[in-house]
Amino acid sequence: MRLKTLLSLISATVWAITPLSAAEAQLPNVVLIYADDLGYGDAGCYGATKVQTPNIDKLATEGRRFTDAHSASAVCTPSRYGVMTGEYPMRAGLWGPCSPTSKLLIDTNKMTIASLLNQKGYDTSCFGKWHLGFGEKSADYAKPLRPGPLELGFDYYFGVPVANSAPPYVFVENDTVVGMTEDDPIVYIGRKAGAKATPITRLTREHGSRVGNWFGGAVEAHKLYNDFELGTEMANRATKWIGERSDNPFFLYLATTNIHHPFTPAPRFQGTSECGLYGDFIHELDWIVGEVVKALEAKGVADNTLIIFTSDNGGMFNHGGQEAFKDGHRQNGDLLGFKFGSWEGGHRIPFIAKWPGKIEPNTESTQMISSVDLLATFAAITEQDVESAQLADSVNILPALISDPETPVRESLVVTPRYSAQMMARKGKWCYIGAQNSGGFNGGPGTHAAGGAIAAAYVGNVNSDFDAKGKYKPDAPEAQLYDLEADVNQTKNVYKDYPEVVQQMKALLKEACEGVNIPREKRAARTPKPKAKAKAKE
Repeated sequence: MRLKTLLSLISATVWAITPLSAAEAQLPNVVLIYADDLGYGDAGCYGATKVQTPNIDKLATEGRRFTDAHSASAVCTPSRYGVMTGEYPMRAGLWGPCSPTSKLLIDTNKMTIASLLNQKGYDTSCFGKWHLGFGEKSADYAKPLRPGPLELGFDYYFGVPVANSAPPYVFVENDTVVGMTEDDPIVYIGRKAGAKATPITRLTREHGSRVGNWFGGAVEAHKLYNDFELGTEMANRATKWIGERSDNPFFLYLATTNIHHPFTPAPRFQGTSECGLYGDFIHELDWIVGEVVKALEAKGVADNTLIIFTSDNGGMFNHGGQEAFKDGHRQNGDLLGFKFGSWEGGHRIPFIAKWPGKIEPNTESTQMISSVDLLATFAAITEQDVESAQLADSVNILPALISDPETPVRESLVVTPRYSAQMMARKGKWCYIGAQNSGGFNGGPGTHAAGGAIAAAYVGNVNSDFDAKGKYKPDAPEAQLYDLEADVNQTKNVYKDYPEVVQQMKALLKEACEGVNIPREKRAARTPKPKAKAKAKE
């Protein structure tokens, strides 16, 4: 048994005999609000000044805000796999976003946070962005989408199959496309020349990049999907579900499409921020958070509910992010990097937890945690024993939620970027990246796929390896080592100064990757020219 798994089980056992004793047999409801592409600097309580997030900020003042929380990956699909399974996504071979026709990416025999809570008697639901595939071989939307969320422990699902930037632009309820009829089924046409796709909501360049529809048919089903109503639809559905609960404890997983591109806030939010549609979309997200909290209060269960608010990865420097930057907004704060990459801006995320009577209000934690830790933590909260093979990489972080441990709850961490050469290993204050650059997008300003050293330099980040234009210096080390305790913004690569630490971190990464088939991308480690284009639209 891995040492960290053993420590996790010991912590869970110790906690199980104290805060939730027999006298407090009532299990807490659990609400996980999982934002999309929300960066470390995208909320007021994390330093944003061009947007107003009163509901998110209130969660922080009534709960605990974490400053060293990380997503399982710097990319959406792998991160969602990690939060569901408690396992590093690289173990399942996941590095990038899955396609609209992808099969279900989670083995139905694997425990998830939903099945864990479901077996304890929880009513479980999932609303919003799924992006983990359907079916045994591929997703055929004209047929029942099984296996899917219902085979992974959810009693109910309503949402969008992938990102709001990719087809099919329809809703799925449980295992069926909403509004589809037998005489007008949805048909996959791909990008065939001359194929007639069903019309979707008209958007402009200002709203940001979106893939055209790859599906025909199901005209009425497509009409139900309006980009500008997605946030409202998910909020209304989720809050209605809360109101319908009986006496069972419940688990609500709300995976918002906010604030992923295209940026399509409802009309009432447009023009309300100081940084364009990007900020307006954040305002809509904040409203969604407020609606969920109000629903809990109206139901009379707010005092017995653990709310966790976090994001699937850092902010992406796409067209909307670039326009927001011009208005003075820094989506990842002063952190280096963006979504898809292994620098801190790609995976250090907002993480707020509120649990009245258990989590001390208006507190902050510097404990290093990961979204893969939710499985072990929910097991501890519900007093369930979980086999080490199921816990995988998940660590019980409950002590960091409800107390102030003197020792780290998590000793080390691995985060995967879009490209495997730049995997990140963390131990204590040390952060190691096995190659140059971030491992994410590398386009320059003006492109949808801006990222890497070029984009970092453009926003004013300084790093000892590259110059003010994002060009790597001839003497830059082959890999990266940072002391995050002294230099959280990763301005100085100390790879050459601590050779013994480098060897230790290499060994840590090698151990974490034991038995994992790591792909070898045909991709140079150095920064390409600004004209480089991305291979994905995520």
